Amino acid sequence: MAPQPPNVQRSRLSWLRALPQLGWPISRTMPWGTLLAGCLAGTVYLAIFAHVAKNSGWLVGQGNVRLAFLPAVAAMSFVVRVPFRPLTQAVPVPSWVTPAGHLLLAAPILAATCWAQLCIMTQSIPAQTVGHPPAVYPLLAQLTGWCAVAIAAAACVARSRYADLGGAIGAPVSFAVITLASFAPITSRILVEPAATADTVTIAWYAIAAAALALTCAAMRDQWQRYSRDVRSLPRDRV
Repeated sequence: MAPQPPNVQRSRLSWLRALPQLGWPISRTMPWGTLLAGCLAGTVYLAIFAHVAKNSGWLVGQGNVRLAFLPAVAAMSFVVRVPFRPLTQAVPVPSWVTPAGHLLLAAPILAATCWAQLCIMTQSIPAQTVGHPPAVYPLLAQLTGWCAVAIAAAACVARSRYADLGGAIGAPVSFAVITLASFAPITSRILVEPAATADTVTIAWYAIAAAALALTCAAMRDQWQRYSRDVRSLPRDRV
């Protein structure tokens, strides 16, 4: 009887060789329709509102941009969903590669959406407006925090037995968290009240985004230890 092969520790970098071949499958499983619909819905709404506001003498402010960005935030809850999760968890590649790839593909589209909405807001402000417009970087920090919260909520749901409902549950949960963070008596003093400085708001929302990112990384990790066997180490009569 041939001797049993020794246990071989799996190399932590062995799955990197499969990354170049995962680009096409990851792009095919990406929910492009949901993401583009959410980004375009808010942008079209803001463009229509800016046109109406221009004829009515109104101003498009950062509050309108926040409202227009909510559909994109809801769409991000569906980005981390992995179709055929039981199958992908059985392959040697870590389970977080697919949702991480989805997030990398969604980041440029999300950035372009934010840029377009900020351009619409800027173009709607009359040139003869007295004083400087409010700073934009606190708004960017807030939108980043919103997206991070939505992604973290969806990733936590995907970790549970209701993985197929990650986006459907993650979107309302993230909206509830956003509402609580914006209008709670304690956090509203820091995040939304005029007395709060722009730097304070920026730091607070980026701290929320960092905490949500850490929670997302913890939720997307493998649910079990993966093992692989090096074929080259097997005896010749077993190959």
